[in-house]
Amino acid sequence: MILCGGLGTRLREETEYRPKPMVEVGGRPILWHIMKGYATHGFNEFVLCLGYKGATIKDYFLNYETFANDFTLTLGAKKKLKFHNAHTEDGWKITFVETGAAAMTGARVLSALPHITSDNFALTYGDGLADIDTKAELAFHKKHGRQATVAAVIPPSRFGEMAIDGLEQVNNFEEKPETTAGRINGGFFILKRAGLEKYLQPADDNLIWERQPLEKLAQAKQLKAFQHSGYWQPMDTYREFELLNKLWAGGKAPWKTW
Repeated sequence: MILCGGLGTRLREETEYRPKPMVEVGGRPILWHIMKGYATHGFNEFVLCLGYKGATIKDYFLNYETFANDFTLTLGAKKKLKFHNAHTEDGWKITFVETGAAAMTGARVLSALPHITSDNFALTYGDGLADIDTKAELAFHKKHGRQATVAAVIPPSRFGEMAIDGLEQVNNFEEKPETTAGRINGGFFILKRAGLEKYLQPADDNLIWERQPLEKLAQAKQLKAFQHSGYWQPMDTYREFELLNKLWAGGKAPWKTW
């Protein structure tokens, strides 16, 4: 499940006419990079939580064959389309869920939850890249048996800080504290499907995943930390957008694991 519905107001230069997950890194939407990373580790079924300009995301994938391949188009009454190559995204199954233009992250998760049929599933944001081994995170999640696992990373101070004990138990979750000295919420969650609804309350558009749900999970000792010391980078600002594109152009994109 990928959260794709936010306004992306801090990246207005790029998001005025398209949703943030469609902002391009190296000529491809950042959403594509995220999905490629998951697919590398065996995750090829996706649920996209749409909101702001969600039709742009639908159009991209509905026309993906023409975007991704060279082709010859013969016009006329018997119009014919011939593709000359094949992309490597064959077999991706993508469900598009309209979760509301104004809905917060927790409300989007709750809206899309009926489309999740597996015992466990991954959840992340549509604007961050990492070289996280999601298969290893899933194994860690299954081993500890709690409701949720979050990738804990070490970046700037404006994100959610977590107090983690020696058993990888998250004992406290605080979104965007004034100062930070430890690991933070890097997204890339693994969640147990059964029983998750009770943490996604109150069920309205104002429910923020990073507030009540994660705080409740931490308080109930149901949130474990998968500590990731590799690459992690959000794309919240134009400077970060330029950084990601520079890394890709220079052939030094750490998140490119495919």
